[in-house]
Amino acid sequence: MSISFKKTYKFAVKSALYISLFSVGFISILSYFFFEFNWLFSLTFGVSILVFSFFVLQYRVERFIYRRVKKIYDDISFLDSSEFRNQSITTDMATLTKQVKKFATDKKLEIEMLKDREEYRREFLGNVSHELKTPLFTVQGYISTLLDGAHKDKVLRKKYLERAEKGVERLVYIVEDLDMIGKLEMGDESLELVEFDIVELSQNIMDLLEMQANKKDISLSFDSKYYRPIYVLGDYEKIQQVMLNLVMNSIKYGKEGGSTEIGIEDLTNNKVIVRITDNGEGIEKQNIPRLFERFFRVDKSGNRAEGGSGLGLSIVKHIIEAHDEKIYVESTFGKGSEFSFTLEKVEKASSN
Repeated sequence: MSISFKKTYKFAVKSALYISLFSVGFISILSYFFFEFNWLFSLTFGVSILVFSFFVLQYRVERFIYRRVKKIYDDISFLDSSEFRNQSITTDMATLTKQVKKFATDKKLEIEMLKDREEYRREFLGNVSHELKTPLFTVQGYISTLLDGAHKDKVLRKKYLERAEKGVERLVYIVEDLDMIGKLEMGDESLELVEFDIVELSQNIMDLLEMQANKKDISLSFDSKYYRPIYVLGDYEKIQQVMLNLVMNSIKYGKEGGSTEIGIEDLTNNKVIVRITDNGEGIEKQNIPRLFERFFRVDKSGNRAEGGSGLGLSIVKHIIEAHDEKIYVESTFGKGSEFSFTLEKVEKASSN
């Protein structure tokens, strides 16, 4: 590292001036009492002392500060600060203070970010363990019971094997979702962009989930009549998964006798926004920012009766962001929620 001094000389000049004034005054007094007083000699002596003191002080102070500042740079460089390693050493205190403060601020932010990541990692591993543990123990319990002799009862054997199969299906479902979200986060999941009618897709989703909605007496419908197709550009299967997850959630957390509506609006000249609105339980305000986190559940009871991997909304967010689009949430606790996302609109020439 090269030395880069900013020579203000303020300290050296003042110190040299004090030494010179004292020396000239002392010599003048001695000359007055013991020798013949000579102004020229006193002035020459004073200037000589001033110059000599200035250079000695300036050099010594710079070397003194440099050695200690270099140690600071070396210590900081040891902490893997590429910014400090690439900078020349300065003994200017204002510049050094700014550099150290910036370094300290950056390191503080880095430490806080690492703490957040560590907390997220612990929470994620705990959630994965919890999600996998329930179906694993279920399967293990039924198989152990069968091995202990229950397999001799044909009725019981079939019943337990069917329940074990459901546990295995849930495990497969969680693993497949984890695999998908991992690919989406790493950008390994490619999109197959095609033009399709979002109205038709929405109708297909409602037809597919009609039976599940009927079980809770929830009506599925459009917010208004759509007489013409609305074409968008996107990955058909992945947008279908987005719609499935959002409508299924509205049914899962909907009220008995409630409703779920799908609306499609022009947002700008080349964008449409798709809205899924329900009058269900709603979401508390403090939970909304965490909705798209992996395994985050609004229901803290741990009840898994409604199924799902806990990754649905996280996958939805990643799919929409992979399309370079936005997803939004509005909710009032006890009144209902609205999830909406944008898609690129495709203008089709009307045929006569």
